[in-house]
Amino acid sequence: MSIALLGSRPTRLFVLLAAFFVGNAVVAEFVGVKIFALESTLGLPPFGWNLFGQTGSLSFTAGVLLWPIVFVMTDVVNEYYGRRGVRFISFLAAGLICYAFVFAYLAIHLAPAEWWVTVNGERGVPDMQAAFANVFGQGLWTIGGSLVAFLVGQLIDVGVFQRIRRATGERWIWLRATGSTAVSQLVDSFVVLYIAFVLGPQQWPIPLFLAVGTVNYAYKLAAAIALIPAIYLMRRAIERYLGETEARRLKAEAAE
Repeated sequence: MSIALLGSRPTRLFVLLAAFFVGNAVVAEFVGVKIFALESTLGLPPFGWNLFGQTGSLSFTAGVLLWPIVFVMTDVVNEYYGRRGVRFISFLAAGLICYAFVFAYLAIHLAPAEWWVTVNGERGVPDMQAAFANVFGQGLWTIGGSLVAFLVGQLIDVGVFQRIRRATGERWIWLRATGSTAVSQLVDSFVVLYIAFVLGPQQWPIPLFLAVGTVNYAYKLAAAIALIPAIYLMRRAIERYLGETEARRLKAEAAE
């Protein structure tokens, strides 16, 4: 790759967007092992929800904090770099997630130093090796379900985005961004849970699967709507950085 190509603004912008996208996707996979209670986090009493016969507090994986940012990055890349751009960063992210899990697996199986195993006993962690293995050693069903759901969701997102774009042209940016997320995340929210927890060793009952999937989807949809202003702000900043002529050229090529 020539210095001139690296120095072009569209290339630098794509590298920045891709790096931020991949970084958020990888971090979301690892922090997603933690489940948090929404009401307790906000200092509120339990809502006592009842959905598909399931009751209790609203619980989410910590990864949901980062996935909305991934959605925004997907829509921005789709806007300026089209299907090929989104597919490239999606497969790149999936490959690096696999890479990260392989090395996490290898790290788990390294023989721990004896002093390290008990070093945090006074802080409530009597066995650091067990804690490390539990946090980073997500089951293959969870990893597989997450990756399949991620790739399927991304490919659906880019398809729906471009269909809405062809129908509306440059109007209604919010509609193609939110509409594509609404459809793709409906699939993503249920596929990952079904593979990881229904087909996997935990074998969740269908009512629990439907309840958790519905709550997670509702959150993602609400986050997508809340982030509509962020999409407009990013679009304005990008077009100021690229210049009107270059931005128009990229969007025209992306729409083809």
